[in-house]
Amino acid sequence: MTKTAIYPGSFDPITNGHLSIIRRGLEIFDNIVVAVAINSDKKPLFTTEERLEMIAEVVSPYPNVSVDSFTGLLVEYVVSQGSNVILRGLRALSDYEYEFQMALMNRRLSRDVQSVFMMTDYKWFYISSTIIKEAAQHGGSVGALVPEVVEKRLKQKFAKK
Repeated sequence: MTKTAIYPGSFDPITNGHLSIIRRGLEIFDNIVVAVAINSDKKPLFTTEERLEMIAEVVSPYPNVSVDSFTGLLVEYVVSQGSNVILRGLRALSDYEYEFQMALMNRRLSRDVQSVFMMTDYKWFYISSTIIKEAAQHGGSVGALVPEVVEKRLKQKFAKK
């Protein structure tokens, strides 16, 4: 029996920290679904389609990683994918507090769905999609923090603004 983990997030955009979690998650799980959460309350820089395209390109070397999007309750999406595992990355104590609350709520909504937390690699500890977007918006070099396709898309996006 194969074990699939769902790795949800906004991925606006995907970073090298996210990729680290994916690569290391594959050491534990047979398959990973990178699931872009569509949240109408947020105003992402990239459209859902753009995020799905970028993620698909950067995970293409991993045949057991797929990309999808979802709306609604995460636990319902997890079950619909035939899984019972949510994979989440943690950077700092503030991440832990938020993720712990979310895990408890998800557990309350579905006792069958488990949350698995993975610490980020130390070199990605300080980065977030938000910080990367802010740096890129002001012309900062983010090439060491994101895949090449993401860096190009960030430059294109901010050249239009």
